[in-house]
Amino acid sequence: MTAGLRELKKRQTRQMISDTATRLFMERGFEAVTIAEIATAAQVAKMTVTNYFPRKEDLALDYHETITTALARTVEDRPTGESALTALRRAYLAAVERHDPVVGFSSPEFARMLADSPTLTARLRELHDQREEALADALTTATAATPDDPTPRAAAALLTAAHRTLFHHVQTLTRAGHPTEEIATAATRSAEKVFDLLEPSLGDYAVR
Repeated sequence: MTAGLRELKKRQTRQMISDTATRLFMERGFEAVTIAEIATAAQVAKMTVTNYFPRKEDLALDYHETITTALARTVEDRPTGESALTALRRAYLAAVERHDPVVGFSSPEFARMLADSPTLTARLRELHDQREEALADALTTATAATPDDPTPRAAAALLTAAHRTLFHHVQTLTRAGHPTEEIATAATRSAEKVFDLLEPSLGDYAVR
């Protein structure tokens, strides 16, 4: 088997395990399902599950790495002349257009599973905090701020809070059963309001 085929097989196995776990979580609740039950349903060894997913929470939140890095990467990749706020607004609206799970799009069943699980709710808070830390580091680099300058961390806190608020807004609408396109329209409208609130203070911050 070539290296490319091995890598493809690993990705397929990882996705299959995640899909199996998510199905069980939505059927029975996150806390009620064990790693051993997931392994049995996926027809793999328990160690295989833990090798791919060291934390049970990440079986449900399989996109955790994207959550924590997306905002920082957007700032790092912004074009010349664009501020951090403008870049993040643009990226968020694009994510809404493609119904990206990272900004909260999911099935109603998945959204209810997240809301009903204290463990997953805590994990989401942790991921939001890690995302804020990564964004603060990116803004520090982007503005060449000194270690004693609190501005990048304050800006990161505001920008991350905006995304967290919009994520919960999408999830609330999803749990209520609104159609996806209706949620996308509402999320776009809410995003413009939220980012407009930040414009006076951060509109010219971290322009590349």
